[in-house]
Amino acid sequence: MKHNGNPLRWLAAAALLAALAIPGLRAQMTEHISDQMDGRTAFHMLKSLVGDWTGTAGEEKMPATVTYRISSNGHVVTEVLFPGTEHEMMTLYYLNGTDLQATHYCSIGNRPQFKLDPLKSSIKELVFAFDGGTGFNPGKDSHIHDAKIDFIAKDKLDATWSFYSNGEKHNTKDFHLTRVAAAKSAG
Repeated sequence: MKHNGNPLRWLAAAALLAALAIPGLRAQMTEHISDQMDGRTAFHMLKSLVGDWTGTAGEEKMPATVTYRISSNGHVVTEVLFPGTEHEMMTLYYLNGTDLQATHYCSIGNRPQFKLDPLKSSIKELVFAFDGGTGFNPGKDSHIHDAKIDFIAKDKLDATWSFYSNGEKHNTKDFHLTRVAAAKSAG
């Protein structure tokens, strides 16, 4: 049997197939790939949250409602915290090139911005670092400084928002949420 093409290419392909057939090596390769997080993957993870969620927030376990929807022809994931209350807040998640960014429209009147930290994020947890904002001085004014979303199960998630004041971490607000209704996406 005659092979067309470079014999080294055939040898490399055979070696790769053999490596994939070895369970331990295949697991290491898959684990390494799954540890990689990028903005586009994270954005699609956020899109999977579309719907209404309920649960508790903070140590006092106050009732919490959160709604996720896709808007702007699929270019934005909108998160509304405490919809219809005086504490209603909105966070818009969007891609800026390959970076996943977010702007939080806080009930205290400022707009902190965040950027996905791909080195701290994983397929199970998205970590957002502070990336500036408007309407406040981060060295002295109160503001949300960073956030984390943990994908617990298909219809369960935890989210943590860190609140800073005078340039230091003041407290965190933990949300423990369960999806109550999936919504149809708008884009």
